[in-house]
Amino acid sequence: MDLERLLTDRLAPAFAAIAGGPVDPAVRRSQHADFQSDAALGLARRLGRPPREIAAEVRERAALADVCAAVEVSGPGFLNLTVAGHALGGMVSALAADPRLGVPVVAEPETVVVDYSGPNVAKEMHVGHLRSTVIGDAAARTLEWLGHRVLRANHLGDWGTPFGMLIEHLLDLGESGAAQELSMGDLDGFYKAARAKFDDDEAFRERSRQRVVALQGGDPATLRLWRLLVTQSESYFLTVYDLLDVTLTGDDFRGESSYHDQLAPTVEELDRLGLLRRSDGADCVFPPGSVGRDGEPLPLIVRKSDGGYGYPATDLAALRHRTGTLGATRLLYVVGLPQRRHFEMVFAVGAQAGWLAAPARAEHVGFGSILGPDGRMLRSRAGGSVKLVGLLTEAVERATALARKRNPELGEAEAAAVGRAVGIGAIKYADLSGDRHKDYVLDWERMLSLDGNTAPYLQYAYSRVRSIFRRAGAAARPDADVSLAEPAERALAIELVGFAAVVDELAGTLEFHRLTAYLHRLAVAFSAFYERCPVLRAEGPLRDSRLVLCELTGRVLRQGLDLLGIRTPERL
Repeated sequence: MDLERLLTDRLAPAFAAIAGGPVDPAVRRSQHADFQSDAALGLARRLGRPPREIAAEVRERAALADVCAAVEVSGPGFLNLTVAGHALGGMVSALAADPRLGVPVVAEPETVVVDYSGPNVAKEMHVGHLRSTVIGDAAARTLEWLGHRVLRANHLGDWGTPFGMLIEHLLDLGESGAAQELSMGDLDGFYKAARAKFDDDEAFRERSRQRVVALQGGDPATLRLWRLLVTQSESYFLTVYDLLDVTLTGDDFRGESSYHDQLAPTVEELDRLGLLRRSDGADCVFPPGSVGRDGEPLPLIVRKSDGGYGYPATDLAALRHRTGTLGATRLLYVVGLPQRRHFEMVFAVGAQAGWLAAPARAEHVGFGSILGPDGRMLRSRAGGSVKLVGLLTEAVERATALARKRNPELGEAEAAAVGRAVGIGAIKYADLSGDRHKDYVLDWERMLSLDGNTAPYLQYAYSRVRSIFRRAGAAARPDADVSLAEPAERALAIELVGFAAVVDELAGTLEFHRLTAYLHRLAVAFSAFYERCPVLRAEGPLRDSRLVLCELTGRVLRQGLDLLGIRTPERL
């Protein structure tokens, strides 16, 4: 059990007995002891008693003898808690013997749909797709490791009016020529050429409109050409996912087209439920509480005045399918914050229709933007969107150059592997280490630094651990007694036993910056331990104890970074 939680559980009954009801002991880490409780200060105002008197009574009542070496009342009424070395050592030993590092598999697993990445067919992925893909993949990895049934849903933009002009452009090029152009990854060039013809050529525009009608009507020849576009695009997307080292596969593609046959039944059900209203010729639902800037009710348009369906209808059909057919009880939509209002309305309509009834719930896992050094939206030198492949390739190239410079002994293949792990890890960590709701600046120097809260710093800490065992020529003894005489040993041990609590909180909040902050604290504590507590020069039981601390640190760093989708090279 996490120390903070253990101390909370021991103090809570004492506070409750004094207050006559539940009280949060408010246990926190402290610079004056291992932990501190300041709950007596708030309780004093309620009870009209001096806080030091309350703190002293809690100290007498609480069952802490087997956990704490010292419990002291300090200042205006703080309780300073110093954990007993034998108790802390026992927790470390138990953690070292646990293959899951104190993190249990959930007792009641859920079916969770994680909707993330979502690029558009016949368009290249750009930097705007990075955050959804990285955050969504970390969520899927974490929830899957905890034992949930995770269904990844890559909601591709693969349907709608643009495909009329794309298919006509494909026919103009010839199927083989178009396939060759698309297979080379020039999706943007293909799309822009089609768009230019659509804007400038009335005959092409008319052909495109007719092609859309044929596509939506299920014309076999048109569907075959559409499938060619989708297949080539999906192949390109998989190449990007492989470079980014995420877990999305071809089986996870869930394009808008997959819900096409469900759109009419979805709208019909809304009508049967009495939720559909006609507004300016369109079929709409007015979710409760949704109002525009003018104070008027804001509609969710599910069927346009021309009879076509927009993406709100697709999102509602997807939600209905995910809860009704797939049996999901948690739906995660990893999409930028500008879409917050849209998803609030979709979820509200889903609840009105009964598709989103307890225990099922939906969450918009929103995030901010990636900014350039000037503090504005990151753009290419030409002013366009930065292509994702280019960004990732640059990260790998920069990291590989740094790896060769830092460790000339690395062979060509190992330097390339290290460069990829560090470069891609740096990109992901920069994204995940800040509050996802906020924007962040893409700063190569900071991201690739071996100092500070960065992926390379954590990867370097892990490689240090592995270096110890290469030199030791043996693994840690699993039955070794853990002794914690030195302050640096205690500090490292306290961080190690906190891993489970961080992951437990993460499963609910999906605030990955809390995990990265923990991993950074752990790496800092290990660095201090490494400098102050010789491992290989120690002898007998002391050496065995410190090897346990080293091995456990490596395991926690590796597992924590794996949840984020970041690799841990053995050498750096």
